[in-house]
Amino acid sequence: MAVIHRTTMEPTKLELLAPWLPSRPWYHGDARGPRLSRAGGFRLDDPKGEVGIEFMIVTDESGARPEAYLVPVTYRGAPLDGAEHALIGTSEHGVLGRRWVYDGCHDPVAVAELAALVEGRAEAQAQSVSDTPDEEVTRACAGELTVPADLTAVDTPEHTELSAPDGTALRVLRTLRPAPEGVPLPEPGAAGHVAGVWELPDGTRARGLLCVLHTTPPV
Repeated sequence: MAVIHRTTMEPTKLELLAPWLPSRPWYHGDARGPRLSRAGGFRLDDPKGEVGIEFMIVTDESGARPEAYLVPVTYRGAPLDGAEHALIGTSEHGVLGRRWVYDGCHDPVAVAELAALVEGRAEAQAQSVSDTPDEEVTRACAGELTVPADLTAVDTPEHTELSAPDGTALRVLRTLRPAPEGVPLPEPGAAGHVAGVWELPDGTRARGLLCVLHTTPPV
């Protein structure tokens, strides 16, 4: 299980995200930059214990309305070969030293563990507490499906599509929407999904879909 260190990061996670988010096609805030606050999230464990994996949910109040973004990030002790395009930045961790922070949708370790979560082989962990499952993160999968390993990430205005040559697509929903009456419903034709909770600017909590699995190309 990942160990959560009670320490500092310089720059902080939100300081790293602030200049990076406006470069994303799914960013809908002010072009001058977001006003971010933490709203929730969870972690996944790297089986080898080398890569930190965090699915952050942040709220941006810079635009016409608040937007909640899902930002999977990975923390590495050295640069990831061939992933310069996915580097969010570097930060000095008070215990672990310099960390290279990547967009998790372009990090094969994070993608593999997200697929394992959808399939039921991995368990979401609390974002800020060591060795504690996050029971508010739920998943479902139709039958015993196996998500292909060779997924390619493409950003769209609303999500990041992790697609395989056989038509399988794992959509990471970047702009989050609360589910009606707090009950996340799978999209038509979906074979699986992950749902979670986050905090709204007024202090209430929302629940909604975080990612959706399609085994054939969505119509």
